[in-house]
Amino acid sequence: MTNTYKDSATANLKDEDEFTDVLEERRRSSDLSYALRTFTPQLYKGAPPCSTSDLNKAVLESHYLRYVAKEIAMETGSSVEKVREEACGILEEMSQNLQLGFIRLMAYTVNKVFKRVFRSIYVNMEGLSMLQQAVQESPVILIPNHRSYMDFLVISYILFTYDIPIPVIAAGIPLAGMKIVGGILRRSGAFFIRRAIGSDKLYWAVLTEYVRTIVRTGYAPLEFYVEGFRSRTLKSLVPKLGMMDMVLEPYFKGEVFDVTLVPISISYDRVLEESLLALELLGVPKPKESTMGLFKASSVLQEDYGCMHVNFGRPLSARQLCEGKINRSEYNLIPRDLPQRPTPETQGCVNWLACLIVRTQEEGSLISPWSLMACLLLQAPVTTLTEEGLQWHEVTEKTLWLRKLALDFGARLNWPANIPDADVMSSTMALHHSIVHHKAGRVYLVQEEEPAKQHPLSPEEDVMRTAPAMLMLVSYRNQALHVFVRPGMLATAIHITKSAQRDELFTFFCFLQDVFSNEFIFIPGRASQDFEEACSFLQKCGAVLISQQEVTVSDTGLEVLSFLQKLLQPFLDSYQLMFRFLCEEEDCVFTEKRVLPAVRNLATKLILSGDLHTFEALSSDVQKNVFSALRRLEAVTKLRASEQNEYKVNKGAVRRIGDMLSGKIPPERLHATPDARL
Repeated sequence: MTNTYKDSATANLKDEDEFTDVLEERRRSSDLSYALRTFTPQLYKGAPPCSTSDLNKAVLESHYLRYVAKEIAMETGSSVEKVREEACGILEEMSQNLQLGFIRLMAYTVNKVFKRVFRSIYVNMEGLSMLQQAVQESPVILIPNHRSYMDFLVISYILFTYDIPIPVIAAGIPLAGMKIVGGILRRSGAFFIRRAIGSDKLYWAVLTEYVRTIVRTGYAPLEFYVEGFRSRTLKSLVPKLGMMDMVLEPYFKGEVFDVTLVPISISYDRVLEESLLALELLGVPKPKESTMGLFKASSVLQEDYGCMHVNFGRPLSARQLCEGKINRSEYNLIPRDLPQRPTPETQGCVNWLACLIVRTQEEGSLISPWSLMACLLLQAPVTTLTEEGLQWHEVTEKTLWLRKLALDFGARLNWPANIPDADVMSSTMALHHSIVHHKAGRVYLVQEEEPAKQHPLSPEEDVMRTAPAMLMLVSYRNQALHVFVRPGMLATAIHITKSAQRDELFTFFCFLQDVFSNEFIFIPGRASQDFEEACSFLQKCGAVLISQQEVTVSDTGLEVLSFLQKLLQPFLDSYQLMFRFLCEEEDCVFTEKRVLPAVRNLATKLILSGDLHTFEALSSDVQKNVFSALRRLEAVTKLRASEQNEYKVNKGAVRRIGDMLSGKIPPERLHATPDARL
C-alpha cells in the first residue's frame, strides 16, 4: 500500500493535502450539470470493442460452456438444447447491461444523497491516478471492503467523477428483485449472483465463464467484495475464494499477461445501517431488500453521518505476487476450454492473495476518534455506562493516550490536525448521539426506550434494551481492532502463560492465531513475522524489553498490556461460553439453528448474574465464528447424512481447547496434546 501520509511528528494522521473532498465541488455546481458532464474514460488498450450482447454471446458460445452443457445433459438424461436454454436463462438473470444514460441517472441521484448524508467524501488522489493508469494496461479488479450499502455506489460515483471506466459489480440477487431499482442497478453495471448456489453445476459454469470473459476481454474493470458479504460487525471477514479464483484463472491459464488487483479501503465516521446491523446480530431477521423498504428507510437521510474516506491502494500485479508460488505450466496439460479443478497449490496461492488483499484494506483504512473512544468505553463496567456515567475528562485524557499508542502501532487516523483535540472529541461524541450522550460532564450509554407496558420489564428484557447500543459500540471498536490485535495477542499470551520465555510466548501466540483465525485476518505462513511485529510494537511503546530469549514487561508497560489484554478479553469470554455450553449439554449432536438462541439465553443469564461481562457473547456472528473454529480444529464435525446441518461435538476436544485458552495446559504441552489438531 502506498503511504500517502507525511513522515512527521504526527505521522499517519490524515494529511489533508493527499485527500480531496469530491463533494466540495459538487456543492458548488448543479446536480444536473454534474450528471450530464462529458465522460471520456481511457479504456484498456488491449480490449476489442464489445457490447453487452457481444459479451453474453461470447459466454454462451464458449467451448467451456458447451462442454459443461454436454456433460450435464449426459448426467441428467436431458437434451443439450434444454441445458443450453437453461444456461441462457441463468445468464439473462445474472448479466449486467451497462448503459451511460443510466450511469448519468445514478450520478444525479447519488450526488443528491451523498451531499445530504455526508459532510465530505475524501479520496486519495495518488491512488486514483495510479488506477487511471492501470486500467489502460491490463484487466483491473477493484476489491473494496464491505461495511455498508453505500460501498456499492461510491466507487462508481468516484470513477465517473474522474473519467475512469465504470466497473461491472458483483451484487447479491435480492437487489435484482427490487422494482425499478433493480433495473437501474443492472443498467449501472451490476451483475447479480444467487446467494445459495450449492452444487448447481450449470450455474457455477455460467458464472465462472461470465466472470472470466469479462476479465479475458478487458470489457470493464470488475468490482467484487472478497469478504463475500457486508460485515455486520464492521470487522474484516474471512475472505471467500470463489470470485477470487475466477478473476485469477485467465492469468493462471495464460489467457491474459497479467491481472491488476486494486484493494480499496472505505472508512466511515458513522455507518447508515448501524442500528439494523446490531439488531441482526441479536437475531432480529434482516429486512428484505425492496423498493418500498428503501423508501421507508428514507428517514436516515435526515441524519448526519460525518465523513467517508475512500483510499485506493497501490495496484498489485497478480503476475508478480504469484511468482514462485504457483506452477502455471500445469494448466498446459489440459485444454483451456475444459473444466479444471484448482490444485492444492493454486488454492493455497488464491487464499494467500485474498488474505493479503484484506490485510491491505485494513492497513489502508482510516480510524476515527470515535473508534478509539469505543475501545475505551467498552472496557468500563456496563453499570457505569448505563447508570453512573463515565467522567468526560477521563474519556478525553484516555483517548489522547490511546491515540499516541495507535500511532506507535502504525495506525492511520482520521484526526483533523487543525482543530483542538477537545473539539474533535466533542463533535465525534455528538455525531454518535444514537449510542452515547454527554450530560453534566459525564458520558452515558443510550438505551432503547421502555415499551409502554402495564408490567415492568423483566431482567432479560432489560439486558436486550442495553444490547443494541453495546453491539454498536463493539462494531465501531472493531474498526480499530486490526491495529491492536497482534500486540494484543502477545499481551494476552503474557497474561495467560505468566511466562517471559520467547519460545513459550510464540507457541501460545500461534495457538491464539489458530483459535481466532475466523475473528481476525492472518496471512498464511506469516506467524513468525506477526509475532516479531507484535514484539517490535510493544518494545517501541516501552511496554516490554526484548532479548534473544525473553520478553520482559517493563515498569511502565502495565497500562499498555492491561488495555490490550482487556481489548481481546471479550473474545476469550465468548469462546469459553460456547465451549461451556457444548460441554454441559447432554446431547452430542446439535443443529446450528438450535445452538445460537440457546447460547444467547445462557449469555443473558450470566450477564445478569455478573459472571459474564461482555455483550459480544450475544452476537450471532461471534457464535458462528466459534462454531467455525471448532470445526476447523476438528472438535466439531458435520454429519454428512443430515438434512438439517447437524454437527457432532467431541466434548473432550472442546474442553481441551478451553483449558489451553485459560492457561490450564502450559505452552510447552500445546503441540504435544493427544488427539488435538493443534
